Amino acid sequence: MTNLTAEQRLLGRENANRALGMSRRDWLAAAAAAPAMGAYYFGYNKGLGDKPPVKAAIIGTGDEGCQAMIRFHNRDYMNIIGFCDVRPSQQERARKEFANHKQYGEADAKAVKQYQTKEEMYNDPDVEVVIIALPLWLHAPVAIEAMKAGKHVFTEKLMAHSIGECKEMCRVARETNKLLAVGHQRHYSALYDNANFLLNNGVLGEVRHIRALWHRNNAQPKVARDKAGNPVYDLATGLPQYQRDDKGNIVYQDSWKRPYPDADKGIDYAACGYKSLDELINWRLYNRTGAGLMAELGSHQLDACSIFLGKKHPIAVTGVGGNFFYKDGREVDDHIFTMYEFPGEAEKDRVVVTYSSINTNSFDGFGEQIMGSKGTMIVYQEKEILLFKEAGPAALSKTTSVTVDTQNKKPVLETSPSTAGPSAATAIGGLATADPSRGYREELEHFAYCVRHGDSSNYHADTDHQPRCRGEVALADAVIALTTNIAMRENRRIEFDPKWFDYASDATPDGSTVVANRG
Repeated sequence: MTNLTAEQRLLGRENANRALGMSRRDWLAAAAAAPAMGAYYFGYNKGLGDKPPVKAAIIGTGDEGCQAMIRFHNRDYMNIIGFCDVRPSQQERARKEFANHKQYGEADAKAVKQYQTKEEMYNDPDVEVVIIALPLWLHAPVAIEAMKAGKHVFTEKLMAHSIGECKEMCRVARETNKLLAVGHQRHYSALYDNANFLLNNGVLGEVRHIRALWHRNNAQPKVARDKAGNPVYDLATGLPQYQRDDKGNIVYQDSWKRPYPDADKGIDYAACGYKSLDELINWRLYNRTGAGLMAELGSHQLDACSIFLGKKHPIAVTGVGGNFFYKDGREVDDHIFTMYEFPGEAEKDRVVVTYSSINTNSFDGFGEQIMGSKGTMIVYQEKEILLFKEAGPAALSKTTSVTVDTQNKKPVLETSPSTAGPSAATAIGGLATADPSRGYREELEHFAYCVRHGDSSNYHADTDHQPRCRGEVALADAVIALTTNIAMRENRRIEFDPKWFDYASDATPDGSTVVANRG
């Protein structure tokens, strides 16, 4: 996906800009330059009006809690007034994140409440929304408790640890008349919305294959260091020595396996429901507390592919996954390779989506490549859209520029001589250097907008004020991700039952129905 020259990448970006047209291209550029433009783009531009910001509390202040939810929230829409986390290191991290937020002064940051328990947070009458950024296994029990305590809930993805839990969350949201949204942020990405616009207008022609991937290299050994922080070398070979764990295994620079902060070593992890301190800190590595690469990464990209294909549900999935590299006792797969059969236009038509997530090579990065009979579109790392026209029966043209005519008010690709080169950079405008918003800010803003402007007598009947990734939408993403895990674990092809996607049905692929009490 990255094996394009600088000139080809420039040309692909210019082609996408031309196909999008002036209006959409300028909106995308404006959204990159001014995050507040997201309100206009996604239709909540009247803001909260004379209504006050929604008051929220966040539970879980790790990576997603701090680097996404706290960092990107707009206090004019959602005012986070408190937080809760059992780990002292994360409590300190949250304090620093609030202090660095441009909408919190020093005094305001110090005034943010720190709840000692989740029950204390539920019982705070000032809290209207609970934002959940906890380990996956806790999403459902905390969301359900919060809604029953009278709070609206915004939870990070994946929606829950099992499909039965997801369905129960949807039901409780209706029973309690509370809004429920899940943080699949591509629903609030102007970049993905523009890519979908091109696809839906037939720019690519007949699409029969989408290749999605998230490739990282977490296979680099950590160099051993002395007390002064200097690298340690083998005196005989002159080569660096590597860090090793207590079993003698090499320690790698893996973002999912982290050392224990000193501040957290005294935690009573059993009282928090964990079997070990490692399960608490490195919860993504355990099947009981996480759901692996499909939950953490694949769910985002299968969500995008489903949107590209008209929000259709897949027909079947097959896959191979395993712990092929790490020998450190982790339970979740470190490499996965999957294939999905999506319905096409006719009954027997199929669109095949492949997805891979690996930990030993980062050459391709991450993104989606949509292949059509007229052209190919690449959405690369949530930053840019690249568009190339098919030059012939079997060749992808990476050196042909395209112009766009309008036929029946739809963009249509037509070949013209290439103009790639220094002069083409001008046509790209701000998109050459400005990254568009990834949607974190917008998803929280719109959630607050729905809370304030929705029909409080029956939020779920008010179709004009629904989060773009409400519970029912996120349920489908969870069904795809968690069913894929079953297919890989049992080494079989699984056909999706439409009842699995219906929150009102008890049917699930894993037999899950009950949310366990998890402390």
